[in-house]
Amino acid sequence: YQVDPMLGKNGAFRELLVTAHERNIKIVLDGVFNHSSRGFFFFHDVLENGANSPWVDWFKIHGWPLSPYNGEYPANYSGWAGLRALPEFNHENPEVREYIMEIAEYWMHFGIDGWRLDVPGDIKAPGFWQEFRDRVKAINPDAYIVGEIWEDASQWLDGTQFDGVMNYLFAAPTIAFTAGDRVDIEKVRGSSYQPFPPLYAKEYGEKIKHLLQLYPWEIQLTQLNLLASHDTARLLTIAGGDKPSVELATLLLLTFPGAPSIYYGDEVGLAGGRDPDSRRGFPLESHWELDVLEYHRKLIALRHAHPALRTGSYEILYAEGTVYVFARILGNEEIIVAVNIGTAPANVSFEVTALKSKPSKLLYGSADVSWNNAGESIQLSLNIPDRSGCIIG
Repeated sequence: YQVDPMLGKNGAFRELLVTAHERNIKIVLDGVFNHSSRGFFFFHDVLENGANSPWVDWFKIHGWPLSPYNGEYPANYSGWAGLRALPEFNHENPEVREYIMEIAEYWMHFGIDGWRLDVPGDIKAPGFWQEFRDRVKAINPDAYIVGEIWEDASQWLDGTQFDGVMNYLFAAPTIAFTAGDRVDIEKVRGSSYQPFPPLYAKEYGEKIKHLLQLYPWEIQLTQLNLLASHDTARLLTIAGGDKPSVELATLLLLTFPGAPSIYYGDEVGLAGGRDPDSRRGFPLESHWELDVLEYHRKLIALRHAHPALRTGSYEILYAEGTVYVFARILGNEEIIVAVNIGTAPANVSFEVTALKSKPSKLLYGSADVSWNNAGESIQLSLNIPDRSGCIIG
């Protein structure tokens, strides 16, 4: 249980935890429990001692000899995604299971605030994640457990395993809607999520409605919503360098139920293609896109200032053509978010029945807002500039 000395050892990590917690920042570790590296000590012992190694049953060995480095010969063991550099653990072995559980417990006692779980769906051993949750939550009931699941995660979000998952089901349609035909297909082809083909507002609204019906509301509020990660190209590059696409998607991210995740560097306009290009170093301040940083700050501040943007219900008010409008409602607080993905200004009017108030104050962006009575109905009229969005409170 030692942090690599090159990274500062355990003392430096403890200092990070203490300093972060003083600022009310939580630290979640990335747990890669499905597989190890071929440089892992236990696997090295198997390489040296073969069938006589005490660790031979820790991995999925199919035959001898093992070939971890020479691709001309069969590896003779299971590696994640067929990669011989990443030998998979045998989770049916009680010793392996206990080893992983004790790792999770050690770092929880050390003071971390939760676990992000790498490819957890590849661990098929019955009861594994239920036990993991029980042992982690016994140490800190508020610990956050989030899994890397790219599709419908209902089977893991039953209240006995994960608190949330990386919500690629939000990322894909949101990118397809905001970036549209600007999406560089080569940057997303073959990925486990599909931010294409382009979506108009009605199609986007249908996908968001479906997503919000997949899981109980309590689960929606603990989802890790994202637009990019170390496993994808960065959004700016996916969108062919189109900055409005990124701002529109970020607006939708930071007004959606759940925990918004901003991939490091996106807040200052960092570009990057597919892995490993998506893992560039954080740029020097002289290379920051300050306008991008500014709208991130504004949107984050609004999310903090308005509880409805965090936990309020999500009501789609209008979704036609290039214009998508929804409300976040919590008690008496009602916030409207409107987006126009089109390349021309949009003028729309529609009946509103889901709100008790008439929000009219621009909190973010630009738009002309007016409310009108049409007989017994209440109409909201919006004039939204091209490729822009706004928040109205």
